[in-house]
Amino acid sequence: MSRKITEVIDWYDTPEKVILAYNGLSAWGQKPGGASFHGCPVNRCSLTDDRSKAADADAILYKDHFIHPGVPRPMHQVWIIYFLECPYHTQSIKFADAINWTATYRRDSDIVRQKVQNRDYAANKTKKVAWFVSNCGARNGRLAYARELAQYIDVDIYGTCGPLKCPRSDRKCFDLLDKEYKFYLAFENSNCRDYITEKFYVNGLGQNVLPIVMGARPEDYQRSAPEGSYIHVDEFASPAELAAYLHRLDKDPVLYNSYFKWKGTGEFINTYFWCRLCAMMHAPLRRRHYEDVNDWWRGPGVCTTKSWRNAEFV
Repeated sequence: MSRKITEVIDWYDTPEKVILAYNGLSAWGQKPGGASFHGCPVNRCSLTDDRSKAADADAILYKDHFIHPGVPRPMHQVWIIYFLECPYHTQSIKFADAINWTATYRRDSDIVRQKVQNRDYAANKTKKVAWFVSNCGARNGRLAYARELAQYIDVDIYGTCGPLKCPRSDRKCFDLLDKEYKFYLAFENSNCRDYITEKFYVNGLGQNVLPIVMGARPEDYQRSAPEGSYIHVDEFASPAELAAYLHRLDKDPVLYNSYFKWKGTGEFINTYFWCRLCAMMHAPLRRRHYEDVNDWWRGPGVCTTKSWRNAEFV
């Protein structure tokens, strides 16, 4: 019998693992029980949001906000923090040695959590650059960058920070990108290591538009996105230099369309968060914890208010 089959049988014979979603299941869009694990290779897990089970559950899962359960942690129990926002927009956890596992967008998390998007093929465009934005005070200076860029190429800004309006909930906004614009500013609100969100995956790659990115380091995008599918602002010394290249792309359909060669080459890998979590719960438990999860999550070198080109710690 192969080792793989033996491992599956061993997992099947172990007791069901109970995972307590301490912030409630509605935030996850899940229901109590084992339905979230149906179809998983390792599926003997169940979810609950009953806080009275804090002393007995095999894991306590926190989404965005850590609350100490107020009971001693059993030796077998793991506490997991799940963040998808960047350090500037997440809680600072005040308890030392509290977190055993992390589930974030960071590649060095215990569980790497990435968003999944659909892909469409490129279409002809008649306008230059679009941007949907509501936070006008982002730490990385993205609005100032976009306004300087607009001095050299047409940039249409929709939302609170610009003159144009298109409600985020209106699918026509994405149709507008697909049908009219060649470029989209997929600018994150902070420049942090591995911080890449739906601004890139959904608003950018998920549409028939070429994303121009600001946020994570260039090497982070290289690891997370199809090759040749975006433009990073740090490839250029200034907004003027970037605009000159965008004008070149606008006039050269062959070069522009080369950025869409990845379309049709396969789907992004769904990280299947619940399946991976259940498998980890059944794997031999190695005792570990973060002495100070804040040092890992928001310590030196994680984020910068400058361009990554100018960050001293890169």
